[in-house]
Amino acid sequence: MAILYTKVKKYLEANSKTWDAEKENIRLENNLDGKGDIIAFWNVDGLAKPSDEQLETYNSAATTEENNNTIRATRKAAYGNIGDQLDEIFKDIDAWKARIQSIKNANPKE
Repeated sequence: MAILYTKVKKYLEANSKTWDAEKENIRLENNLDGKGDIIAFWNVDGLAKPSDEQLETYNSAATTEENNNTIRATRKAAYGNIGDQLDEIFKDIDAWKARIQSIKNANPKE
């Protein structure tokens, strides 16, 4: 299950808004009551605060985004430093291509 932040981000995007533009108008909190994160403050112009049911409709897309972000981070770490990659390309571009492809194959996006 996706975290609240990602579901809210997807809700905003579906309504032609972005988290970066609206982050000052939204506050997510965790009251440590065991119920998880909540929307503590919502003041997005022209867009009502989403219900839990509305947010749940974005769970699948949000989960995919979170999984792909994890995969991107894994790939980035495996690719290594860009300077080292450029040196590798200069020395043997075919070996570099094969190494990068094997990283992508081992870490496919959804």
